[in-house]
Amino acid sequence: MRGQAKILESILKHPTTKTTAFIRSKTTSAQYVASRFRDPTFEKLMEKYKNFVKVISIQDLILANRNNPPSVSVDFLSRLSQNLRLNRGATAFLRKYPHIFDIFYDPVKSQPFCKLTETASRISRQEGEAINASLPLVVERLVRLLSMSTSTSLPLRAIFKVWRELGLPDDFEDSVIARNSKIFKLCDGNEPNTHILKLVDEMPRRDFTAAVDTWRLMECCREDCKVERTELRYSFKQGFPSGMRLSKDFKARVKEWQSLPYVGPYEQLGDCKRTKAGMKRLEKRAVAIVHEFLSLTVEKMVEVEKISHFRKWFGIDFNIRDLFLDHPGIFYLSTKGKRHTVFLREAYERGQLIEPNPVYDVRRKLLDLVVLGRHALVTGGSRLEEVGRRGESGLEEENSE
Repeated sequence: MRGQAKILESILKHPTTKTTAFIRSKTTSAQYVASRFRDPTFEKLMEKYKNFVKVISIQDLILANRNNPPSVSVDFLSRLSQNLRLNRGATAFLRKYPHIFDIFYDPVKSQPFCKLTETASRISRQEGEAINASLPLVVERLVRLLSMSTSTSLPLRAIFKVWRELGLPDDFEDSVIARNSKIFKLCDGNEPNTHILKLVDEMPRRDFTAAVDTWRLMECCREDCKVERTELRYSFKQGFPSGMRLSKDFKARVKEWQSLPYVGPYEQLGDCKRTKAGMKRLEKRAVAIVHEFLSLTVEKMVEVEKISHFRKWFGIDFNIRDLFLDHPGIFYLSTKGKRHTVFLREAYERGQLIEPNPVYDVRRKLLDLVVLGRHALVTGGSRLEEVGRRGESGLEEENSE
């Protein structure tokens, strides 16, 4: 492409002002990530989430202990500071969130320990209750996930990577897999100490409807639908933020891609010729699979590294991260917190899920406490109790302040 080096240099200098058709040839992967358009709404959300992820990691360590109440020593957390990415050390991080963590001194062991506050403990219990109440939905999510695999099987270690994203209980091996032996079975993998989760052979293959197909049907039924019904047949919902300038060439390529036929995520792939047209269809199928994967998650977001563990099992021969970057109207990739996190763009509006679910609502309560930080320490408990109860609305109130 003529003048490519100059265009790339311009994008890198002004990443939020202009985008072209996402130039990729002769650029490194890091340059390609750096050249993406940064959506301020998602970046603000990830600014909150990067510390939320650290809080969750410490909470899991606390709850894993059987002390009464569950607790871990501050010294233990200090030794894990680098792994937990606590740049200023464990003690400084814990003190940033007094509504979540309570540091106390154990006279018997002669050292400080950390436990969850009553508010954080209550939110944790509420999340467990919300997950247990949605177990039938959790089972369906796992069946859908396995149905997208070319062999209707997935490595258990890959599912462990995304158990929280899928809204699985932390004991899902017993509470979901073992209790549904007519649906799932665990087999030994090819490597030692590895297990493969499969759908039982006797279980008939279900005819699932992908999330994108549901959207197409709803669009067709809308009276104010401005898109021709025939154009919607293979289309995905596209949404570009204001300020993102699209070249005519990019718009033309998106329109051509939208009309391209492909095999859906729950359909049998069969033989596909490795021609140029065949590779385009395979790429669109890969987009459909990761779109459906994100649709199955509680928060419609996941770390790219985690979803990459499923690539081979889904029959995806493309770089997962490049798929997200190539389709910015469908996905948004953030690099906040030294993690590459992808969002399903259509599921969000103003930094919140358009269609929230009970597990998501509870998790937003904990995110409220993260955003609150050290504020409202002396309130007589009234405001803190309110934060412990409310959902997404709390974030808007805190942001407006």
